[in-house]
Amino acid sequence: MHHRKDLGLLALRLGVGGVLVAHGAQKLFGWCGGDGLDRTAEAMEAMGFRPGRASAVAAGLGEAGGGLLLALGFATPAAGAAAAGTMAGRCR
Repeated sequence: MHHRKDLGLLALRLGVGGVLVAHGAQKLFGWCGGDGLDRTAEAMEAMGFRPGRASAVAAGLGEAGGGLLLALGFATPAAGAAAAGTMAGRCR
């Protein structure tokens, strides 16, 4: 019974972590059909995040780094908090 739970949690960590890594890589490098850092920075500026480039780098690193740590199972509470905090943004 515990073996299935462990496999389920592994699958969840790998799936969510992989999606977050890909999403962060889109922002940082333009991989997986993303816009890359320059266009992401422009979009961040247009959304009101200043400075746009620093915001884009922070968002990309938070998603990619948090996702990688989640997928690997390292510091999962901190990794989850970093990824969630990155995606929370701010409301106007």
